Amino acid sequence: MFAASGVWRAQADVRPLYMAAIGGLACAFVIAKALPLAVDAVSQVVAPLCADSNPAGSTLDTVEPIASYALPNVPGKRVTIVRVFYGPGGFTRAHRHAGSVTAYITKGEIRSQLAGGPVETFKVGQSFFEPPGATHLVSANASNTEPAELIAVFVADEGAQLTTLID
Repeated sequence: MFAASGVWRAQADVRPLYMAAIGGLACAFVIAKALPLAVDAVSQVVAPLCADSNPAGSTLDTVEPIASYALPNVPGKRVTIVRVFYGPGGFTRAHRHAGSVTAYITKGEIRSQLAGGPVETFKVGQSFFEPPGATHLVSANASNTEPAELIAVFVADEGAQLTTLID
């Protein structure tokens, strides 16, 4: 009887471990199913910006989506954050944005000019603002030897094409 009792006690001690393992596997399964859907949702929101990336600049020029969120206190609006990398001599053709854009320089120096304004050079730690629909004539790395980077924060209508290149 003692041996049977010892076996029962050993099985009872293992049950929580089995339950935890089954619960962990179930959570992993749910996350594995949900994560691609979440990534796809963010990609669809940011895709209009990335789809119009300029093929003409340096081969190192890229736009990397960081995040995109609906603004619950401003129905119909969304904030989208991207990182823009410019290789040496890199640039984006003239363009405009559907909403407001604030850019913050994180590496190197960026030359920028909005229609009707002067060409300005912004250094690390500086920022600039683009009002909705403004024509951005110059957006370029100020250096031909070093890379540059900025973080752009867009506030635009839900579903809007964030960037439109001008021919």
